Amino acid sequence: MAVLPLTPTPFFGNKNRAFWRLQFLGWGGAMLLRALSSIANAQPWSFLIIVLIATITGFSISLILSVIYRALINRRPLITWGVTALVLAIAVGLYAFIDSWVISLYRPNSDAKFAQLFLGVFYLDLTLLGAWSALYYAINFYIQVEEQNDQLIHLENQATSAQLAMLRYQLNPHFLFNTLNSISTLVLLKQTEPANAMLSRLSSFLRYTLINEPTARVTVAQEVETLKLYLDIERMRFEERLRTDFRIDEDTRAALMPSLLLQPLVENAIKYAVSPVEDGAQITIATQLVGSMLRVTVSDTGPGLPTGTDPSTLFGVTSDSSDTLSSGHVSTGVGLANIRDRLGQAYGENQRFEISNRPEGGFSVVIELPFEAREAAPLPASTTRMVPGRAIAG
Repeated sequence: MAVLPLTPTPFFGNKNRAFWRLQFLGWGGAMLLRALSSIANAQPWSFLIIVLIATITGFSISLILSVIYRALINRRPLITWGVTALVLAIAVGLYAFIDSWVISLYRPNSDAKFAQLFLGVFYLDLTLLGAWSALYYAINFYIQVEEQNDQLIHLENQATSAQLAMLRYQLNPHFLFNTLNSISTLVLLKQTEPANAMLSRLSSFLRYTLINEPTARVTVAQEVETLKLYLDIERMRFEERLRTDFRIDEDTRAALMPSLLLQPLVENAIKYAVSPVEDGAQITIATQLVGSMLRVTVSDTGPGLPTGTDPSTLFGVTSDSSDTLSSGHVSTGVGLANIRDRLGQAYGENQRFEISNRPEGGFSVVIELPFEAREAAPLPASTTRMVPGRAIAG
């Protein structure tokens, strides 16, 4: 039998409803205790009417107090507590006066004077309304603190989302400028067909980047297809010099990762491994499961880092720095630093980002993320078809 999912609702999710629930529960409990006390003291059953009237009186006075307290709660402490004490004293006096008057009507032949009755019920009424007032302020201060915490969390999430969006948007302009320059060159050379094909592939890639939220996560399969769209464009520039190899384990295709995380890594590999070398280089993108982590590796067969270079110096290096790759290009390190910051924002300490030279030559970037999977969404169309060891534009 199918069971409908139930979503628990916070007790104070609806403050008005929570107030009335507590109001009826609290005064109902007080009436029950006073009724049991009167029975235990051998009072006649008719005395329960006095208990009911006293409860209704206290209930009504507390409603008036709630209106006054609501206007006082956000005032300066001196005004809040000073006026509260004054109002509470008046309310207790009124409550005790009504109780005494009702009891005197119930016992017209009693020897107790009105003043004695008043003092006798004053302390009981003070206890009831004092406890009610304390609970009212305590609960409302608690709700205010919770609301402020929720607002703070919401603002922190907005700030994190904005920072992630900013970091991802910083990854795209370099590639876009290069592509537009290449298209401009083809147009100047009157090579209209290659220029039109590159424009078509660029529009497909940009359409995909605009559809996806900057802070969204996509599956590995989607990220790989996006890389193929990007490589289709770059392959028109470098032709046979750009060789690619995708080694995607089937178990990782549904794993989630930040969108457009790998494109700047491949762009760096093209810039420093393919572009400066006459024969080009091969770029390998591999994914695998390592325990509960998704490991993604982007490596190339280029010249790698100069001997003795500390990989940590690649993060945030400016164009004025003397640190260069062996190709002679100055590395800004902005792309690598942005990826590291994106991973830190999204996963905190539960991630790994490592760059190094490969033992057999070339450069390697290793990323490890917590493995989370979902059913793969429809993949973006790609004009790339794979053959063992490389991708060929179709």
